[in-house]
Amino acid sequence: MSAEKSSRLSSFSRNKPPNLFVRIFGSLKVRQKLAILHNIFFFVLAVAVYLSVIPLFSEHIEAARERELQMVSQIFAAELPMHVAQESRELKIYDFQQSSAEQLDLSPEGLAFLKDHPGETWQQGPNVLFRSAKIPGQYRRVSLSPVFYQSALRQARISLFVVLGTIYILSIVVLEFMIMPQYVYQPLSLMLKADEATQRDDRENELIDRRFILNDEIGQIMTSRNATVAQLRQQEDDLASALQRLEEQDRLVSLGLLSTSVAHELNTPLAVLQGSIEKLLESVRDTPTLERLNRMLRVTQRLRKISEGLVDFARVRKQETEAIPLRGLIDESWNLVAIDEKASAVTFQNNVRPKDSVNGNADRLVQVFVNLLRNALMAVSTGGLIRVESRCLQRGGQNWICCTVLDNGPGIPAHVLPNLFEAFVTTRLDARGTGLGLTVAEGIVTQHGGIISASNRAEGGASLEVMLPAA
Repeated sequence: MSAEKSSRLSSFSRNKPPNLFVRIFGSLKVRQKLAILHNIFFFVLAVAVYLSVIPLFSEHIEAARERELQMVSQIFAAELPMHVAQESRELKIYDFQQSSAEQLDLSPEGLAFLKDHPGETWQQGPNVLFRSAKIPGQYRRVSLSPVFYQSALRQARISLFVVLGTIYILSIVVLEFMIMPQYVYQPLSLMLKADEATQRDDRENELIDRRFILNDEIGQIMTSRNATVAQLRQQEDDLASALQRLEEQDRLVSLGLLSTSVAHELNTPLAVLQGSIEKLLESVRDTPTLERLNRMLRVTQRLRKISEGLVDFARVRKQETEAIPLRGLIDESWNLVAIDEKASAVTFQNNVRPKDSVNGNADRLVQVFVNLLRNALMAVSTGGLIRVESRCLQRGGQNWICCTVLDNGPGIPAHVLPNLFEAFVTTRLDARGTGLGLTVAEGIVTQHGGIISASNRAEGGASLEVMLPAA
């Protein structure tokens, strides 16, 4: 047979389908399999012990019978008178008789032996002894009853059977009702229930309680299963979070493309509007009108810068940075927010220190504080207070300016606060709240190497803090 053919046959023998017995036995539950196996084991063990011990009993009984036969033979050889032998307590249990050879059923071989060897004993069969009597033609016979030894052997068999049966039953009871449920059946049941909970996505019941996990191999499997399920759940959560972020980023990308397109289309009408306002400024001499036109011009220029910034952002152009006085930046931002009619009904305080300056792009930072101040304006009620403060601090060996926008509104809801800077998160349920203002502000602050955070004040209201590198 070639090596290739031998290899194919070996592979076939390893991969052949299971036979009928294996399929039937494999369809049983583990508890049923174990019950069958340890019952078979104990039964075979009991039979083996029984078959091993009974021959030993038989040998010992046979040896006892031989010793008794020798003892009776010695007494028989003493040639006691017949009446004494029949009345003897030792020989009374035996069939002791004296008569002719025919009456005593002495075999011809035994008769010939006794005639040739007077004074000796002839054993006929396993239990009968013959001897010549002093009277010519007379012989003596003594018979050992086999009933005693048969009874002893039968009693030994019954006793051994009872003892082995009792041990077998006790072993099954202890194993089936004490050991196996605690160390096999219960762990398997717990794992099965936990797997069913995992399939139902029942996270409260899919992990096995540590109290029921032992330090054996099954316990190690249960511990490993818990760790695997926990790791899979963590990966599922991470994947769900990543998918949510991807969806948000996809929406932002779509919105960014749309806003870039809109900004590009707005550049021309904004340029026309700015030119018209500049023409009006040349022809108007009324002071209130000039102030209104100048404000309109600043707003128009602001809109053009935002539009150009969106286009530049889409083209990934590098923005220029410079030292910017923070107080003037806050005033400019509030002037843009104050166009809203509600601004005249609230109190605004710019408490930023005049000497504080930050390093950045003025137009982008104005966009940040416009968003923060607009949110504060929407949050406070009529007669409310919006205050902006600043302080200098050192962090990581670098000077920072921390600018805080404070209001006395209702504060930020607790369920919104952890995700406040994520896209499309808003507390305003009207059409004016898009949930993008703070997301854009965080992006600009991050581009400047700064940090933005939000919290609720103990005395009421919200606090949004922007930390930027000092100029």
